[in-house]
Amino acid sequence: MTEQQMKQNKQNQTLRGAEGFDLYYRNIFSERWDTLKEELLKESEPVSYNLDKGLNLRTYFLDAASIYAAMSLPVKGAREILDLCAAPGGKTLVLASLMDSDAKLTSNERSFERKMRLVKVCDEHMPESVRSRITVTCSDGSLWCRKKSECYDRILLDAPCSSERHVLNDKKYLDQWSPSRIKTLSMEQWALLSSACRLLKKGGYLVYSTCALAPQENDQVVSRLFKKFDDVEPVNKEDSEYKEIQNEYDKIKLFSPDFTIPAAEKTEFGYQILPDSSNGSGPIYFSIIRKKTAE
Repeated sequence: MTEQQMKQNKQNQTLRGAEGFDLYYRNIFSERWDTLKEELLKESEPVSYNLDKGLNLRTYFLDAASIYAAMSLPVKGAREILDLCAAPGGKTLVLASLMDSDAKLTSNERSFERKMRLVKVCDEHMPESVRSRITVTCSDGSLWCRKKSECYDRILLDAPCSSERHVLNDKKYLDQWSPSRIKTLSMEQWALLSSACRLLKKGGYLVYSTCALAPQENDQVVSRLFKKFDDVEPVNKEDSEYKEIQNEYDKIKLFSPDFTIPAAEKTEFGYQILPDSSNGSGPIYFSIIRKKTAE
């Protein structure tokens, strides 16, 4: 560890509350922070998503950045799909609307209360032809790899995270904030991501996403995956192989007419959507990961 890193770690240990939060993220975003913070304090404007208006299904509302992260998982041709941390259910709706007619989706949530909310979203927002192919489960996704492996063609892992936009807009959580929360969450995220990697079939795709700003919860978690597992690789949206199987934008527009793809900034291993450059959408980070086929 360099002297500068040691100094930064020491500084982080003293950061607390609103003042510490502001200083911590100013160190990350520099002069951009004031503009970004101003956008984060504003109320986001979700877009509508409806799987079949002809059946009088309820309309769901979610952030455009969340739709973009979910639709970045290429579900075409996949038979077994997993949404490992699925509540409240918006991204499950996106996956369900895009998957093939013979595909099955398992939507998992470890919290019983949140799982019940997920069930309600599925029941109220999906036609029976889709709902009948959704299985909702309630358990800790980080432990799934102990019982099974390489059994899903596609996996979405929208991991629990710092959710700084919510923290910034809630005085109670802002007063309680400290960098230790980021460290704790990054350990939890790693446990979930390493489990998801083991559950993914060879040749399959995984999208890891968070609504966190901190790189420790985003690229750094994904970087650890590539160091640990030599059978996975990052996928660029411009890769020809990915473009052949990517989800169709026109299909998304059938369910969400007001949706437009938000501006995404490239990071080392993924993409980040920040509200100051995407008309208020985000923040969302996502990384597309592919498990190599057997040689």
